[in-house]
Order: sequence, then structure tokens, then C-alpha cells
Amino acid sequence: MAAAGGHNILMVGPPGSGKTMLARRIPSVLPPMSFEEAIQTTKIYSVVGMLRGDVPLVTQRPFRAPHHTISDVGLIGGGSVPKPGEVSLAHNGVLFLDELPEFGKNALEVLRQPIEDKDVTITRSQISLTFPANFMLVAAMNPCPCGYHGDPWHQCACTWQSVQKYRARISGPLLDRIDIHVEVPAMRYGELRGGREGEPSSAIRGRVRTARDLQLDRFKKNRNVFCNAQMSPRLVRRHGVIDAAGEALLENVIDRLGMSARAHDRILKVARTIADLAGADGIGAEHVSEAIQYRTLDRNQNQR
Repeated sequence: MAAAGGHNILMVGPPGSGKTMLARRIPSVLPPMSFEEAIQTTKIYSVVGMLRGDVPLVTQRPFRAPHHTISDVGLIGGGSVPKPGEVSLAHNGVLFLDELPEFGKNALEVLRQPIEDKDVTITRSQISLTFPANFMLVAAMNPCPCGYHGDPWHQCACTWQSVQKYRARISGPLLDRIDIHVEVPAMRYGELRGGREGEPSSAIRGRVRTARDLQLDRFKKNRNVFCNAQMSPRLVRRHGVIDAAGEALLENVIDRLGMSARAHDRILKVARTIADLAGADGIGAEHVSEAIQYRTLDRNQNQR
């Protein structure tokens, strides 16, 4: 679903539940880059000297996974001679932030602007440079410092206060900018050894491409909008029309939980993607209800 709509996603689960593996598989189900996207990405890698001599054109979507000790400049870009950072190296691809709460607070806060604006502007005394940063954010975190809060098979050693302090490292404004929050539970031995075949990436990629084709047709008159996650508030109002039952449900949730206008728009964007995957022309209450379920951390924050 995140791949189909280009949505930012946060996975929460105990160590070893497969969060990193899932993140690294996302590029395999994304649609191939267009020639225009390949040119944009190639320019960035050329600027930083990362373009291989035997590969004149970057044709694979980037997957960048910086360590949580990275500096603000390394993540966002800058320096005495401004250069692109990881957010720009992930342009048209995936930026994976593992152990999200372990990143520096300032680094996480400066991440808000490129997530919202899809570019980064670096200003020095005599120069101002803007680098593109249109990436899909994929983040992962443990539910608590020890990693086992809510795990039915491991006892959590954390106090409630330490759990809240740990989760508070991810600010509300940053969570607002992440469309989908999902829990990734640990797998038991029987599930690991049960022999059940999963879907191949090719099958998932086919559904993703079908949904993306619908979106490309929908936004063909809007330059630089290629998927639902990139819709502006104006486009959300135009293409995020929901039925009466969905409207009543969304109104109740927004008012009861005190969600922001940004969270409201992101729910509609995800609901539009759910409807696209289902092949539905309109957005129904069932699509809105499912999209609301992917705002888990919003609900937890607002109900404390």
C-alpha cells in the first residue's frame, strides 16, 4: 500500500520481527524509474562524485539507509561548499531510517521540511542552493527502549514513563508527516517453519504498477505529481471526495482525537490509494476506516 501510493511509513515492532527486511524489499515492488527521474537522480550522484564510470545513468531507484549517528549535514546536506545529503541521494527512491528514535533530535526536526516540500534549500552568506529530495520515507523503531513492550512472549523491562519518553523522541509534527503507522509483531517458530509460500515481489509489483498507472492518469495535468502521496491540499479536495458514511466517520475521528489538518489530508491520501488498489472509482467508508487504522501513533498520543 505504501509503495502503491508513495506513502511514508513507520513500522513499530520488537527486534527481529523483520522490519529491516521489509524495508529493504520495498524497492523491488516499486515501479521502474521514468527517464526523467533517472536523469534527475543521475545529476545528484554526479554532483557528489558517486556516479560509477561504467554506469552513466542511474536506472535503479535509490535505497539509502544512513546510520542513526549521522550528522545533520550528512542527512540534509550542506557544508562549506554545499553538497546534497542523504535525503537528496534518496531522491526518487527510498530513505530508510532504522531505529528512528535514536537519531538526533535536531536531525529529525530538520527532516520535516524536505518531507513536506520535496526539496532542501541550503543558504550560505553568498550562495543559496536547492537540492531535490522527493523520497519515500520508510522508518522503523522498537516499541520501547528494551524492545519488547506489548510482546506477548517477552517481558518488557521498561517503566511506563521510560516508554513514553522513548516514543516522545518522535515529535508530533514529524509523525503528522508519516502517512502509515503499522505494528510488525514477532513471528513464532511455527510461522517461520510452516512452509507457507509468500507472494513473489513480481505479483505485488504488478498491483503497485496498476495503482500507479491510475494515479499517473489522474494527475496527468499536474506537473511533478506522480502518486497520491504527492497531492497538494487542493488536489486532496478534488480527488479525495468520500461518500456520506465515510464523511461522518472521518468527522467523528478527527474531532474525537483532535487530529491535525495535515493528518486529515494524509488519511484521505491513503484512503485514495486503498480505493485505487481495490479498483474503486470513489472513496467509501471502508477505505476511510482502513486508512484511519494506519494512524496508530496519532491515536496513542492523543489518548494519553
